[in-house]
Amino acid sequence: MSPSANRADSEGQASRWIAGLDGCRGAWAGVLLHLDDGRHRAARFAAVADLVDAPEAPAWIGIDIPIGLPDRVKGGGRVADRAARAYLGIGRASVFPMPPRAAVYAPDYETAKALSRAASDPPFAPSIQGWNIFRGVREVDGLLRARPDLRDRLHEVHPEIAFRRLNGDRALAAPKKRPEGRAARRDLLLGAGLPEALVAARPAGIGADDHLDALAALVVARDIALGRAVPMPDPPGRDGFDLPIVIWAPGGVPENTGRPVECC
Repeated sequence: MSPSANRADSEGQASRWIAGLDGCRGAWAGVLLHLDDGRHRAARFAAVADLVDAPEAPAWIGIDIPIGLPDRVKGGGRVADRAARAYLGIGRASVFPMPPRAAVYAPDYETAKALSRAASDPPFAPSIQGWNIFRGVREVDGLLRARPDLRDRLHEVHPEIAFRRLNGDRALAAPKKRPEGRAARRDLLLGAGLPEALVAARPAGIGADDHLDALAALVVARDIALGRAVPMPDPPGRDGFDLPIVIWAPGGVPENTGRPVECC
C-alpha cells in the first residue's frame, strides 16, 4: 500500500502540495504542484530541508537519491537496486549499486572501496560516479534520522523507471542527453497530466536533464499521494535505522491521456 495520508502544513491545514527533487551541481532541482488547484513553481534549493520546510510544506516528495543503507549488502546491491535493475534491463539506465552504510560515510574514495568490499557478498566497490552522489545520500540519510516525521514524506524514486512506466513499460528510444530523448520525456510528462507551464519552467542554474528528472519524481509523488504508486520491491526492505529500502514508481500510463512514445 502506498504511504498516502493527509498531513498538516505550518498553519495546521492539510497540505495538498507534492514535490519532486533531483540532485544538480551543488544543489537540488525542485518542482512543486498543488494537487487541487494546479498552483506550481520550480526552484533551485540549496538543501533538501529547504524544500521540506518551504511555505508549501509538501506532504509527498519524490527524490532521486538512495534512501535506506544496509550494514551489509548481498547480491550486488540493495534489494531496491536489484529490483530496479531487473525492471530496466541491461544497458538502459544507470542503477548505481549502493554499498554498505560504512562505505557511504567513508572519508575518502579509497576507504569507501575498502569498506564496501569488506561488507558486501560478493565483494564490490562503488564506482567513482556512485561515490560522487554520496554527499547527497548522506544529506538525506542524516535528515531522515534526525527528523523521523519526514519518513512518510520523502520517497526514493528513479527517473528512468518513472519514464519507462509512463511509456507503457517500454524503453525509450533515445537517452535524455539527446534532444529527441528530452523531447520524448517532456511529452510523457505532459501526457501524465503535469501543467505545460511547469514542464517549461526550468529555473536558472538547473540543467534540462535535472529539471526533467525532478518532474518525473513529482509524478511519482502524485501517485503516492493518490495511492496508486508501485513499490520496487514489494514489500520494501528496511535498514538498521528502519528506513525503507524501496524505489517508488508511478502507476503507469494515465487513462485517456498518456500514450507510449515510439521505441527502438
